[in-house]
Amino acid sequence: MSVPAVVIAAPASGSGKTTVATGLVGALRAAGHRVAPFKVGPDYIDPGYHGLAAGRPGRNLDTVLVGAERVPGLYAHGSVGCDIAVVEGVMGLFDGKIAASDTDATPSAEGSTAQVAALLGAPVILVVDARGHSQSLAALLHGFATYDPAVRIGGVILNRVGSDRHAEVLRAACARVGLPVLGVLGRMDELSVPSRHLGLIPAVEHGVAAVSAVDAMTSLVAANVDLDAVVAAARSATAAPPWDPATEVGEFAATDGRVCVALAGGPAFTFGYAEHRELLDAAGADVAVFDPLIDPLPEKAAALVLPGGFPEEHAAELSANTGLRAAVAERVAAGMPVHAECAGLLYLTRTLDGHDMTGVLDVAAEFGRTLTLGYREAVALTDSSLWTAGERVTGHEFHRTQLVSGAATETSAWGWRSWAGAPVREGFVHGTVHASYLHTHPAGNPQAIGRFVRAAERFAKSYGR
Repeated sequence: MSVPAVVIAAPASGSGKTTVATGLVGALRAAGHRVAPFKVGPDYIDPGYHGLAAGRPGRNLDTVLVGAERVPGLYAHGSVGCDIAVVEGVMGLFDGKIAASDTDATPSAEGSTAQVAALLGAPVILVVDARGHSQSLAALLHGFATYDPAVRIGGVILNRVGSDRHAEVLRAACARVGLPVLGVLGRMDELSVPSRHLGLIPAVEHGVAAVSAVDAMTSLVAANVDLDAVVAAARSATAAPPWDPATEVGEFAATDGRVCVALAGGPAFTFGYAEHRELLDAAGADVAVFDPLIDPLPEKAAALVLPGGFPEEHAAELSANTGLRAAVAERVAAGMPVHAECAGLLYLTRTLDGHDMTGVLDVAAEFGRTLTLGYREAVALTDSSLWTAGERVTGHEFHRTQLVSGAATETSAWGWRSWAGAPVREGFVHGTVHASYLHTHPAGNPQAIGRFVRAAERFAKSYGR
């Protein structure tokens, strides 16, 4: 039997899902449970707080990036050894990828919390921002409870309640539609976590303050939510064989022993999925994590992974590590494969906000005013160490920087159509370098990881590593 789960959702963004989900993970753990934390959608930041609360990695469940068929297996894989799982939703309960036309619309949008809850067979606990609500809350809850028959609302947590009398009125509204109230949280502004242009500051950057914030969320939920009722509401998720990275990589795995793949981490490169490292390992890589702010390039590195993050917040420190910048440029010139996404792309430019970067790509970048955000249906335009031309992927853009000079199109990595239908060419294939703003989920594209490790194997032989 699979591990029971509850899904923490809300009618809209900004209702307090992250506070409740993180606090619930911490409170259940403090009560003796082994908790598996998950986040619906492509978000990299919330899982960091979940991981702090759970003492194990937070993972993502994104049907758009990995395919709906993989989600039950990824859930089973991520909940091994646990007795309960907490899945935090994304945006409003039924919000997800916007359909291309009305004819594509379904009650639960692709990538929505509701779709994932239905796939897992798990009940939804709805977090409602109570500010401004009174008896009419019953009508809102009735709509959410009946909108999609595949989704079951198991209870309500009332957030930002103004007084005992306010709570009494809201409880009556919930009872009117037959939904139990599992918790009541007051207005606690002191629990806010500092944010920046793309959301919360990642837990690894926020350091001790992140731990304190998670402790505060845990205490708040433990004192105001009926944990026994939450555990009773949890239901075993749809049974599925656990996702297996070795099976996924399969024939694409390296064939000639282990090879070192350097993986950038630390405060500037915080965006990544736990399954990425697992797939690299399954494909034959010994993964060496290093911090580009302070560390040299791992000596035996035969390939380099530069994930997303916030390099614009650390541009001066990245620039100051001149030894690493020179080593990356030198090894790339010798043919080392590089997989760079978003922050990684910026690190490979000539300059970022005027600070010298590695110069691997003859472009400059700067922080911009416009947030670029959304799923992209992309096709590989050029053969690379990860993709073959014509291969199709679904990725996600999430950045506020832009390339301001030298963005040649003849080596573009990806092509797609904008919302208005205009052709878009994006990213670079430069020798053995694949660099792009597009984030992909390795679990949805395991063959690319296998190819990348094989390319590292070939480079190691030629470079004597």
